[in-house]
Amino acid sequence: MEKMARVTTTLGNSSISGRTMFCHLDAPANAISVCRDAAQVVVAGRNIFKIYALEEEQFVEKLNLRVGRKPSLNFSCADVMWHQMDENLLATAATNGAVVTWNLGKPSRNKQDQLFTEHKRTVNKVCFHPTEVYMLLSGSQDGYMKCFDLRKKESVSTFSGQSESVRDVQFSMRDYFTFAASFENGNVQLWDIRRPDRYERMFTAHTGPVFCCDWHPEDRGWLATGGRDKMVKVWDMTTNRAKEIHCVQTIASVARVKWRPERKWHLATCSMMVDHNIYVWDVRRPFIPFATFEEHKDVTTGIVWRHLHDPYFLLSGSKDSTLYQHMFQDASRPVDKANPEGLCFGLFGDLAFAAKESLISGDSNRKPYAGGDRRYPIFFFKKPDLTEQFAHVSSLLSVFETDLESSRMDWFVKTAKLYLLSGKPFADLCDHNAKVAKELNRPQVSTTWTMIRIMFSDPGSLNTAAPNHNICKLGTLPLMNSFNMKEMAAGHGNESRLDRSKGEIRQDNIHMDAGNSLINNNDENEETEGSEGQAEYMFGDAELDDDDLYSMEHDNQTAEEPEYTLPQEAFPLRHEIVDNPSAPEHLQDKADSPHVSGNEAESVCLTPIESFSLISISQPLFSSHLPPRFFSPVVQEMLRYYAEQGDVQMAVSVLIVLGDRIRKEIDDLTQEHWYMSYIDLLQRFELWNVSNEVIKLSTCSAINCLNQASTTLHINCSNCKRPMSNKGWICDRCHQCASICAVCHHVVKGLFVWCQGCSHGGHLEHIRNWLKSNSQCPAGCGHLCEYT
Repeated sequence: MEKMARVTTTLGNSSISGRTMFCHLDAPANAISVCRDAAQVVVAGRNIFKIYALEEEQFVEKLNLRVGRKPSLNFSCADVMWHQMDENLLATAATNGAVVTWNLGKPSRNKQDQLFTEHKRTVNKVCFHPTEVYMLLSGSQDGYMKCFDLRKKESVSTFSGQSESVRDVQFSMRDYFTFAASFENGNVQLWDIRRPDRYERMFTAHTGPVFCCDWHPEDRGWLATGGRDKMVKVWDMTTNRAKEIHCVQTIASVARVKWRPERKWHLATCSMMVDHNIYVWDVRRPFIPFATFEEHKDVTTGIVWRHLHDPYFLLSGSKDSTLYQHMFQDASRPVDKANPEGLCFGLFGDLAFAAKESLISGDSNRKPYAGGDRRYPIFFFKKPDLTEQFAHVSSLLSVFETDLESSRMDWFVKTAKLYLLSGKPFADLCDHNAKVAKELNRPQVSTTWTMIRIMFSDPGSLNTAAPNHNICKLGTLPLMNSFNMKEMAAGHGNESRLDRSKGEIRQDNIHMDAGNSLINNNDENEETEGSEGQAEYMFGDAELDDDDLYSMEHDNQTAEEPEYTLPQEAFPLRHEIVDNPSAPEHLQDKADSPHVSGNEAESVCLTPIESFSLISISQPLFSSHLPPRFFSPVVQEMLRYYAEQGDVQMAVSVLIVLGDRIRKEIDDLTQEHWYMSYIDLLQRFELWNVSNEVIKLSTCSAINCLNQASTTLHINCSNCKRPMSNKGWICDRCHQCASICAVCHHVVKGLFVWCQGCSHGGHLEHIRNWLKSNSQCPAGCGHLCEYT
């Protein structure tokens, strides 16, 4: 595995040379450490404990420290460290709680030197003092840190962090007596080895366990920490309070962090799970790694720079049972693959566009002078090493403003506040939202809500408001349309056939004396006008006008209803008339050109299914209510139309109101994209309540969990200022009730409001009512509180 030619680094009288290479191990590695001359590396794990020589072309196994037929748990290592002053001295942290030192100068096969078994649980970390040969520090899962003098048989100091397990301990590179310890509760403590009774400083570094820490090799006040919150933070410890000066956001929990030698701003990290890569970060540009090593196929468990003064070689061990030497020149550079263009819309429609200067400026072919400004002599400039610099890209930002009046978003805010998405019947929600859209001068949206109500509401509930038989035309889907006899008589040949696929269906309701039966009509027939009452079909000897043929007023019917009979010569009764008989054979030929004459009236009504008689109809031909799935394609197309137009507010509102009627017809990813876009807009306009309501009403699991994160409240006692437990409202330390209302003197178990000036407060309503007539604090402290 050779990526580049061999590289040689000169360090004083010695030199380091090599290339990117690896070797297979017998078992997964938990930790690695390198000796001071950078010639050997020790690999330790649960089932491996070996020393390898670092030659120019390969790793060569030198010594196996797991000896004996039945190796004890002392060989099961969680951590290992090679002393940087004594090349024969090693220390390991065992999973059984033992701290073991190893002397490689022993002539026997078993190199174990001393065994310390004072810890009760697994030891997570061991660390030698950088300048003191016999001082060893350990941190354990039992929450204790112990300092050992290797000339004695037991520890000389025990440090109790008064916390959970210790994950890492590191001696300061510059301060002889100082060491840092990181804990699982998110705290970092600084100790003086001369004072084991109490730490010098403690601060909360991460939200969650702090897995690692590392002192800067050059700057005595910089401490880097990494935790489960996927962050690497750099702290300035020279101030009175620990000050966070840099923060790097990674994509997984940070298991190891190591500063890069000879590079002040660079540090290397690896993950505890999920991510197998090793990243080198420039803390000044924390959003993208400076370099990446991608060779491992499983989680990287240990990283170490080969030499304290060599920034070009990095060693790593992994759970994939491999040991790697990475050459920095072989690392991939993520910045080279990053997108140099950016685009973003503002709240009011403004568009910001950023791109490389070379893409925008006219003089894109001009290249900057590599040596610097020509006004100065050339020998003043040293040609920089491009492999050690971030890609310097000069960008231009262009902002395109839109007309303020044409891009006003008042309608969006008002619509979000006034829309009803739940709490009322479906029809009422649609009517209310349609009214809101109409008042905001959005007729298309208003009509859409009305059509949705028509499509998905129960027709029975829509007809209740009709004052008479002439139901409003948008009220329901009719069962039958009227038709015009004269148009039928004027038709010729096939042109007069009933064609269901043409034109727009005219709608009306016609009352028939046979059980209010209705007949479905074709698309080309016109609606009978001027007919608001009941209508009966008549077949007589004389030709009648349209109005007389189709309808009669209610007043005339109530006065006297003439009885009409069909002429025998027009319809010879050859058999008993039954409901919906098939058309007589001698009439099928005349169906193409129906006509009405003075002596006889022959008419054939054709439905899309079959011909039937108009004389006796007792039941509707089809159901009056179409199933919701009948309208699903139309609604899907409508939702996508609004989303593509940028009106995700309408798309999401309809999704919530329709619920299961349409939810299953649209894939989850599309719904999630619409929800996230709408929630982002709501939060930009600071419509937090509406945003939370949308999240709560969402049916997407990825959206529902948005308001379930970061809901933990850390409460401190108002008397002793110590953290409160979750068991009750009384402090465990001072035994006083916390959060007492300054007005009623009862414990506040709900919404609590307090003054940021004097810290006194209480129930929201009590404080509000108090400050209406008083300006001073109700607790009597004399502070002038103000409720805003």
